[in-house]
Amino acid sequence: MCSDLLLMEIIELGLKENWKQFTLLVIINAFVGGMVGLERSILPQIAEVEFAIAAKTAILSFIIVFGIVKAITNYFAGAFANKLGRKNLLVIGWLFGLPVPFVLMFAPSWDWIVAANVLLGINQGLAWSSTVVMKIDLVGEKQRGFAMGLNEFAGYLAVAGVAFLTGYIAAEYGLRPYPFILGIGLEVLGLLGSIFLIKDTRKHVAAENSFSDTPILKNIFWETTWKHPNLGAVTQAGLVNNLNDGMA
Repeated sequence: MCSDLLLMEIIELGLKENWKQFTLLVIINAFVGGMVGLERSILPQIAEVEFAIAAKTAILSFIIVFGIVKAITNYFAGAFANKLGRKNLLVIGWLFGLPVPFVLMFAPSWDWIVAANVLLGINQGLAWSSTVVMKIDLVGEKQRGFAMGLNEFAGYLAVAGVAFLTGYIAAEYGLRPYPFILGIGLEVLGLLGSIFLIKDTRKHVAAENSFSDTPILKNIFWETTWKHPNLGAVTQAGLVNNLNDGMA
């Protein structure tokens, strides 16, 4: 009991109390989102112009592969975060993303582009999920919704911004390699920032667990899919939102 109280005195939860780390995580997640925007505008053009792929289903194979891999990685990210640590998972996510800009730059065939999206799916599943979990850890129970909102705002704003920039660069200087140089910058800044600036939030989790009475879910998949009304509704809304994004 004494150790729990001491932990609560040392570790404070809340956005105001942890605004520096929270801001860094928002910036890091913007880099993560930028990696998705890197290919959105120009991969279909590369498929048609450089690889003579005309079928829309073949062109969109990179989105399908990315979505499946990211979904699977997302599912296991929470368990990995508890076992490996949030910061470690974030760094691992960036390491998976390191080859992506180079593969997109120099891929000799469309299969290489699809393979790059396997790595990008793992990168997004681990890195994006890690920033979400760490922000929630920092702010505590009362400000989780706001934390999630800021996370998604930063991530998707970066997706749109980088998609615009790569499209502009491609129009001015060609489809490859120049648009993807931006991705190298995002990777380097994201990885170095995650290693040297981000701190793990395990202590914040322990501090909240010392007074939280929220029950642990017995079966995460079934509870969040349909058994728990609120969680099921949130999951369905997230599915529709991601379907809209993929279709667009």
